[in-house]
Amino acid sequence: MYVFERKAVNFIGLIILFSLEAVRIPGVNHAIVSGLTNYKQGCDREMKKNVLVLLLVAVMVLVTACGSNSSNNSTGTNSGTNTAEEGSAEGKLKVVLLIPGTLGDKSFFDAANNGLQKVKAELGAETKVVEMGTDKTKWEPTFNDIAAEEWDVIISGGSEITEMFNATAEANPDKKFINYDTDIEEAPANMYNMSYSTNEVSFLAGAVAALATKSDMPNANPENVIGFVGGMDIPGINAFLVGYIQGAQYVDPDVKVAVSYAGDFVNPAKGKELSLIQYNSGVDVIFNVAGGTGLGIFDAAKEKTQYAIGVDSDQAALLKDTDPEKANLIVTSAIKKIDSAILGAVTKIQDGTLEMGKRDVLGFVEEGVGIAENDIYKDVFPADLQAKVEEVKQKLINKEVTVDNAMGMETSEVEAIRNAVKP
Repeated sequence: MYVFERKAVNFIGLIILFSLEAVRIPGVNHAIVSGLTNYKQGCDREMKKNVLVLLLVAVMVLVTACGSNSSNNSTGTNSGTNTAEEGSAEGKLKVVLLIPGTLGDKSFFDAANNGLQKVKAELGAETKVVEMGTDKTKWEPTFNDIAAEEWDVIISGGSEITEMFNATAEANPDKKFINYDTDIEEAPANMYNMSYSTNEVSFLAGAVAALATKSDMPNANPENVIGFVGGMDIPGINAFLVGYIQGAQYVDPDVKVAVSYAGDFVNPAKGKELSLIQYNSGVDVIFNVAGGTGLGIFDAAKEKTQYAIGVDSDQAALLKDTDPEKANLIVTSAIKKIDSAILGAVTKIQDGTLEMGKRDVLGFVEEGVGIAENDIYKDVFPADLQAKVEEVKQKLINKEVTVDNAMGMETSEVEAIRNAVKP
């Protein structure tokens, strides 16, 4: 038994000496060395048993400490959250997108998320998307909470969030912020704002609608009436409306436009209800400018076998795999190229070339807007009408056509424009 004890102590001693080189624990190291020395110098048998037990305990402490130290050394940079899409790594740009609503609208918010995915794929950034929901009282606290985390670039969008988003930026001057769509020009020194020439791209959508309703397309009817369903009666939506009306009248001065507002951006049932009313009244194509509510417009189009025009994203492309019948009724979409705009802005931040503290308006020339010229557009919309739309687009690019912007209009002016084309 004594021989076994000596061998055990020698083996344990080797382990301890090796471990002591890896882990330094004040007090414990000294006690262990003293124990080994006392054992070798000689003591009674009972004492040797006690020393052996103590040494075994010490080994367990050292092994645990070694494991903990190894774990800590392999953790890397901590993102501060546990929901980032990929682990943080040294030198990676950290970019977070806050959605003032929820994803799944196949329009405005999904376009922004597509931009974030491009940032991740093309720049190798660590990314995260936060859906803040529709309770507006939670938006500002969420902005502040995210700003307190270790993100380099914080992105959100919409004029509705601009004031509180600006306040968060001002309180966090060490971070960079991007508002990917706002009509408010002023921006803090660490904020970059973007907006889009929605009046111009809607002008082109209006031209498509007016040409379609007078065409021999299979679902067009003899009535010379097109439709518009907006999320709310607000300047940002009316910028689309005024451009749409003027574009339609540019190709057909006699066209009429039915206008409805849902009062909501997340109510597809309301969108369908308003659209069915318009289709039943003689409208054969409706322009959707209603966010998630607009999904109901496409439901109504499918039910009535009538046409629609999408907004913000190529909405036909987003629906063609899940509901091709519905997608084939979306003649085109008036696109804000939000995904490309977000990627471009973040790329410039990474390169150190983005000019902060300003707002840029992205139009046709800047490739910030456009209509969807996809396979459905080419198949459904006659080639001669496509050529006419291209002519109008070139005139917009060359500034040969001036489009009014409802953002600078009085409410009475917008109302007069609506009433002038009322069916």
